[in-house]
Amino acid sequence: MTTIVATSEEDPVLAVVRFTSELAWADAGPEVAEPQVTRLYIEAQDCMVMNRWLDLASLLLTSADLIVSRVSEKDLECIFSVICNLVTRASTPDEELEMAKLISAKVVQHPNDKPVWRLKILFNLYNLLENAHSRFLVYSKALNLAARGKVTESIIPSFKKIDSFLQEWNIGKTDQRELFLTILNVLKDKSMVKDSFAFLTKYLATFSGTGDESYAMNEAKEEAVRAVIEFVKSPDIVQCDLLDMPAVGQLEKDGKHALVYQLLKIFLTQRLDAYLDFHAANSTLLKSYGLVHEDCITKMRLMSLLDLSSNESGEIPYSVIKDTLRITDEEVEYWVVKAITSKLLDCKMDQMNQIVVVSRHTERVFGLSQWQSLRSKLGAWRGNIANAISTIKANKISEEGLQAMQGLVIR
Repeated sequence: MTTIVATSEEDPVLAVVRFTSELAWADAGPEVAEPQVTRLYIEAQDCMVMNRWLDLASLLLTSADLIVSRVSEKDLECIFSVICNLVTRASTPDEELEMAKLISAKVVQHPNDKPVWRLKILFNLYNLLENAHSRFLVYSKALNLAARGKVTESIIPSFKKIDSFLQEWNIGKTDQRELFLTILNVLKDKSMVKDSFAFLTKYLATFSGTGDESYAMNEAKEEAVRAVIEFVKSPDIVQCDLLDMPAVGQLEKDGKHALVYQLLKIFLTQRLDAYLDFHAANSTLLKSYGLVHEDCITKMRLMSLLDLSSNESGEIPYSVIKDTLRITDEEVEYWVVKAITSKLLDCKMDQMNQIVVVSRHTERVFGLSQWQSLRSKLGAWRGNIANAISTIKANKISEEGLQAMQGLVIR
């Protein structure tokens, strides 16, 4: 953060008023400039005496706006540092919010002129604010500025902290949705498909399907379709909970998008043969969404292999893999290795017995039943640990007793 170091007893705010007003009126000549500078200086003093910080911020911003093209970025940073610091003098959260609105609105007026510098000012302002609503406002302004000014690389790192930000801001569903949509579009423009998809699912998860959300959820249909298509297209995303989301579930009975929902269900709950049947009947539809049949087959083979891996025995015969994936005997191990290198499976191939022994697999859907299964496994694991500890203690007690008896015999 840049700070003003005063070289005299003059308040930094008044120093900025004098500097900006003198520069703003410099072309008018001393006869006109001096009275105007004096007027602005006195007005600023009055604002400070009367604690009219919002009026003072407005006065400073008006003068600063007139000299943006005349001074260096370093000088501008100093000027706006003083202006931003005014929010710390606000007497109420509402006053702070109004000052944040005023300052951020001025900063983002010209997003293509010095966008990095403007973002820096907004970040400085954000860190000075105490009100959660003020902080959300400024972050939203910064996000939109970064997108319009094409400097999103400066704000993308902050996306990793969005969950903690949301807890702090405590904003409503409407604001969350707008935020998620902006972020996912920024990430998509940067070809960060997996991250973009994560925020798309966050957006869709905000719709509960209850109360008066029917209209809003209807507006989310296109985004729900977008999520399904992105999931099917992406070779790196094999797990999602889209089927549990009301915003996606509404597609099932929708006259226009029912087939898209059916496609999602195939990829998350069925095997390759179901996809091939679907493609035979709807190849034109798939092409209209930019889906490549060969890529879909590749993904469905991996998804089918994951489905086979969910077998409780943990063993999959080579012959079953061959038939399910519709491949040759020679290709079985290739697809198993492909699943391992994609970190979808941990397994060993028993070539002698022609079986694959699975120790871990990725779940395509992680819903209530998966949580219950995990809880059951953890319960069994804790039970085994408790039994092991009991056995060790019992053995230790027996050993100590034996040693005591041996001691008595020796004496």
